[in-house]
Amino acid sequence: MSASAALELFAPSGLPMVRAGDDLVAIIGDALAASAPRDGDVVVVAQKIVSKAEGRTVEIASVTPSERAVSLAAEIGKDPRLVEIVLSESKRVVRSRPNLLIVEHRLGYVMANAGVDQSNVAPQDGTARALLLPRDPDGSAEALRAGLSARFGARIAVIVSDSFGRAWRRGTAGVAIGAAGLPSLIDLRGSPDLFGRTLEVSVIGFADEIAAAASLLMGQADEARPVVLVRGLRWTAPDAPAAELVRPPAEDLFR
Repeated sequence: MSASAALELFAPSGLPMVRAGDDLVAIIGDALAASAPRDGDVVVVAQKIVSKAEGRTVEIASVTPSERAVSLAAEIGKDPRLVEIVLSESKRVVRSRPNLLIVEHRLGYVMANAGVDQSNVAPQDGTARALLLPRDPDGSAEALRAGLSARFGARIAVIVSDSFGRAWRRGTAGVAIGAAGLPSLIDLRGSPDLFGRTLEVSVIGFADEIAAAASLLMGQADEARPVVLVRGLRWTAPDAPAAELVRPPAEDLFR
């Protein structure tokens, strides 16, 4: 009989509002100091604060929509300037209908509005802005991993998470768009099940499962808990970035 297993999740409160140029390693490190991060801990960081620190905002008033954006905005009932921002972050439009725009993001994610967001983006100077995803989420995760590991003298993994809808299920769930220091996928093919049968198709979205668990504490509205420490996980698979979670076109049966 296998031993019992348990996970601990900590979501510190009181983090300051993050602005462009802020030192996220310092902000997150201060917030987690009381938890004394140790080897094997995973820090899950909400995409919004990463994007804010990296200055990934666009002033909506500065955008001149293209003819395509104007036409598409009329079909779906959205601001043409926002549609232009979405298109500039996208490879293609996958589906559209009133009040919904599903695109393939330039990084390969199939998602609503290319991750362009206005929620929890306070116009402190009266200027309306939209927030974009990080340019390189895996790179952002690696920078945080290196900084936090150095600060605490421990091997820490980092996930940058966002909330995605799912094609065949209602509701959003946390997913990993950036990862460093852990395997985003764990391939169990070739391993035996409980009865000795060889697994043939089981590949675990390890980073996504961690992001979904952390999302329960982060919340989606005014909770103000953008960082979660996950403790108690074990893995042996080699590190792999979150980019590996994106299904290649050749394997996409619905494209």
